[in-house]
Amino acid sequence: MWHYVEGIRNWNPIWPRHGIRILPGPSSMWFDATGKRLPPPLFPGSDTLGQLTHILSTGYDYSWFVLTQSIIKKEFALSGSEQNPDLTGKSWRMTVKRATNKGAPGPVEAFKTHGADFVVRDNLADLVAGMNELSGDNLLNPRHLRIQIEARDREVANPYTKDHQVMNIHNARRYIGDRLIRTAKLHQILDPDHGPLIAVKLNILTRKTLGGFETDLDSRVFGNNGQIMPGLYAAGEAAGFGGGGMHGYRSLEGTFLGGCLFSGRSAGRAAAKAVG
Repeated sequence: MWHYVEGIRNWNPIWPRHGIRILPGPSSMWFDATGKRLPPPLFPGSDTLGQLTHILSTGYDYSWFVLTQSIIKKEFALSGSEQNPDLTGKSWRMTVKRATNKGAPGPVEAFKTHGADFVVRDNLADLVAGMNELSGDNLLNPRHLRIQIEARDREVANPYTKDHQVMNIHNARRYIGDRLIRTAKLHQILDPDHGPLIAVKLNILTRKTLGGFETDLDSRVFGNNGQIMPGLYAAGEAAGFGGGGMHGYRSLEGTFLGGCLFSGRSAGRAAAKAVG
């Protein structure tokens, strides 16, 4: 199975227990269930397997993003074709609005308004109270979160910052594409001009199973009895989601292409040989 750590409950589900993954930019502060900031380099959009291991090591299966309206409108995207009408509709006009709108994209704003995992407040004390109410665990201390957020905020004005996440944001904004539509301008989380404050309860989400039919090196499929099924071949996603992990344990998304091509070539050559 492949697990994501930025899962939220779909307020308008298509099927039961329908989860949506947040595709985050680099600016949200990330805390575990007890309110401790995740260590470098476990920033939003980085090492998913590292994040999964760290979060579960806390003894809890959820974590938190804390961010601002300025961050959510620029940096939040959602997985699923129905959540990205600009991209699925191939609309340049709608895509450009991601950079110019005052609010977040429509699907994101809908989740902020209706989503069960979102807490929106005007100040940190009320935000933490809402987070504790949502989780039901009452694990978060507002003073503890404030100390960590203020420490990060002080680094925003420091040109020689050693805060690894702030450095990461500076680096991301060096690329014009990220600067325009993907990474918010660096600002203090507690600056009211960028409010309201937003917290998102992140759940572990399973979106993919990296399984498939068992095959031999010629892409021929084994049956339940452990014997080759004559004339049946499997390639791509049907054979281990794009190549049976040929790119290694951490391969995902774009690295599937090589496995699909390789296993497809093997299947084609073996089938041609069998009838040749």
